[in-house]
Amino acid sequence: MRLKLLVTLCATALASSGVLGANLNDIYQLARANDAEFASAQASYRAGMEKLPQGKALLRPSIGFSANLRENDTDSAGSYGSHQYGLSLSQPLFRKQNLETYEQTKLQVQQAEQTLKVAEQNLQLRVAQAYFAVLQAQDVLATAQAQKQAFAEQLAQARKSFEVGVVTITDTHEAQARYDLTNAQEIAAQNDLEVKRRSLEKYINSESPELARLSEAARLALPEPNNMDAWVKQAESDSLLVALSQIAQEVARREVSKQKGGHLPTLDLAASYGGNRNATLTGSTKAGYIGLEFALPLYQGGATESRVRESIALQDKARSDLDNARRQARLDARQGFLGVISGEAQAKALEQALVSSEAQLRSTKLGLEVGVRTRVDVLNSQQQLYSTRRDLAAARYQTLVAGLQLKAAAGILNEDDLKAVDTLLK
Repeated sequence: MRLKLLVTLCATALASSGVLGANLNDIYQLARANDAEFASAQASYRAGMEKLPQGKALLRPSIGFSANLRENDTDSAGSYGSHQYGLSLSQPLFRKQNLETYEQTKLQVQQAEQTLKVAEQNLQLRVAQAYFAVLQAQDVLATAQAQKQAFAEQLAQARKSFEVGVVTITDTHEAQARYDLTNAQEIAAQNDLEVKRRSLEKYINSESPELARLSEAARLALPEPNNMDAWVKQAESDSLLVALSQIAQEVARREVSKQKGGHLPTLDLAASYGGNRNATLTGSTKAGYIGLEFALPLYQGGATESRVRESIALQDKARSDLDNARRQARLDARQGFLGVISGEAQAKALEQALVSSEAQLRSTKLGLEVGVRTRVDVLNSQQQLYSTRRDLAAARYQTLVAGLQLKAAAGILNEDDLKAVDTLLK
């Protein structure tokens, strides 16, 4: 535990100092140690683990000791002292409700374990989404700043050309309009980046460090296997939420059996030993017994029947929840798979579009020099180039997140997947 804390502190110090760029797994480890939602899930897990000893206690004997010391005052005997003590034991032999409760507690422990896994998986997804949201916001801001700089240069050239009578005032107004618009976009992008950083800081409970960026040479991988039906089938059977719903259904089934047990008799082994000493007597009395205690509930005002009906309705609810979890797992797997496939294809298309946009800008600038293109054409080409760069980065981020979501839907997302993403960062 101390070693883990030391590693976390070192990672925080390095990331905050700017010596190293914190990668995705670094941020996840910080979030794992500081995120309030995950801490809540861990506390719930520890509480859930206590269900099993509580269930076992219902099958074990109960032992009690009691004693009293009294001063008595009566008309016939006057005042005298007395004291009593007793030791009792009760061992359930047959209590259907206790047996079912014990089986439920074993399932509730499984629920606690599964719920913690779901929380861990959700944390990995939340951190990844927040991480790439910051990178995307940085790209949007960088694009706005680059556009602003380019439009400022175009505006200065347009004003100079207008002063010497080479161009009309229209070119100047166009460049001014583009510059003013980009200035507003830069302000909005700065605000959005600040919001995204604060969202990430919520998970790590500290100032957001400098983040490692996605390498331009990084190649996006397709799902393995590259078959949507295979992923859908795996999600339907291995999804963490499906497994959690299956356990909940079994708990509900046990609850029906438990409530029906309210009609059944109970049988306990009971034993007691005690003594009584009265100061008005010359001695004391002691007594003990051991035997079986049988009880049969005959009528409880209809409460047992009502609880049975309630538990059956909740069992129906659990069955429907399981069906919904399976449907959602199939949908999540399809969305994740299609997100990766379409994102990878979109990224390839934008890579080619970026090459074309760069070539177009060069040609347009050359056309301006020879008089066949206008400054407005150059502004349009520059804006297209910057927008393509921004869209390409966004497509790559979204593809990586979709890949993580696909694995989460299939119930196989883990830290190794975050480390695999880190190999694409620099």
